[in-house]
Amino acid sequence: HERERVREVSELVTRHEEEMEKLRAELNKEQQHLLDALRQQMAATHEAELEQAQLRSQTLHSLELEALRLSLNNMHTSQLELTQSNLRKEKEIALVELREMLNDKRAQEVAILQSRHQLECEKIKEQCLKEKEDL
Repeated sequence: HERERVREVSELVTRHEEEMEKLRAELNKEQQHLLDALRQQMAATHEAELEQAQLRSQTLHSLELEALRLSLNNMHTSQLELTQSNLRKEKEIALVELREMLNDKRAQEVAILQSRHQLECEKIKEQCLKEKEDL
């Protein structure tokens, strides 16, 4: 009876050890599965964060480029306005100089015409006097 009891206890211990071994194997398998899932999740999270950082960097770069473009556009516009202003002033100065030159030339021509007119008037007077004397 006692031998049978020892055998039963021995069988129970063996079965218990087998079940424990089986449970340990399942537990190890489950742990490995969880570790793999965690690694995949961490890798996916890392990749998503990396993509997000790259996207932020690209957005920042795009914003900086847009700011530079706007700044250059403003500088170009200012430069154009300044050039237009300078050209307008130069044009006004050239027009004033041309007007003065034309006025001087006209004054010279008027003086020459007056001088000729006076000479011709004097010639006509002399001719008239000469014709009167002749008559």
